Parts: sequence; structure tokens; C-alpha cells
Amino acid sequence: MKKTTDKPCNTIDTLIGVSTTIKGDVTFAGGLRIDGKVNGNITSETDGTSTLVLSEHAMVKGDITVPHMILNGKIKGNVVCAERIELQPQAEITGDLHYKIIEMALGAVINGNMVRDAGESADKAKAGVTKLKTIAGGQDDGNS
Repeated sequence: MKKTTDKPCNTIDTLIGVSTTIKGDVTFAGGLRIDGKVNGNITSETDGTSTLVLSEHAMVKGDITVPHMILNGKIKGNVVCAERIELQPQAEITGDLHYKIIEMALGAVINGNMVRDAGESADKAKAGVTKLKTIAGGQDDGNS
């Protein structure tokens, strides 16, 4: 029997159009598709099925915390994807990525650390990365 958090939302409840720019944080539940720009953090409510879709036109400057994501646009910020992330060919993340399951197409780019959170909370994972860097004398050799 699958948990509800294992199945992403398959409908789009909210659309941010290609000619729209939002300045400020966005909180959503259900499905959110972004074709435009968001300058702020994006967070899903406690619903574990929420899905964020960023098209090839999308640009986000801020941190993202969602259970499920399909990315083909650009993100400048840290991403915490509690369940599954799909990176399509034009996807680009400049920042750290925390994920449970990842699917990455040829051409997708991640400029930052990738941390697999297998059942851990995102906070514990971030604390672990910080602790490892502290133990290693604060040097990041790219292998963390």
C-alpha cells in the first residue's frame, strides 16, 4: 500500500504565466506551474502530494521546498524536494539540491551540492552537511 506522499498531484491548480513576474514568497497546495519569473521563496503547504512544475521559460530566484518537482527552467537558490524531482534537458539549478528520488535528463545542470535524503528530514540533512564541512576544517572539496 502506497502512502499519499508517494503519489504526486497530477493537476495544475495555479498557473503563473510567461509574462508574469512575482516579487515575494509563494505558498501553494496542489499543483503549481510557473512559466514566468518568481523573485522569492516557493513552499508547498503540508500536503505531501503537492507538485511544482517549472517550464523552460521559468526563472526562480529563491529557495524552493516541495515534495515533488518537474524542472525545465532555471533556479538560483537551494532546493529541497522531499520526495521526487525530475530534471528535464533545460533544467538548471545554481544552489544545493536535497532530494529523495531524482531523474535527470541529458543536458540538465546542477551547480551546487547534491544530497540524497533517504527518509531524513531536510533540516537533519542540512545540519549533517554543515557538520561534515566543520569537521573537515570548513573546506569543500566538492565530494560532500
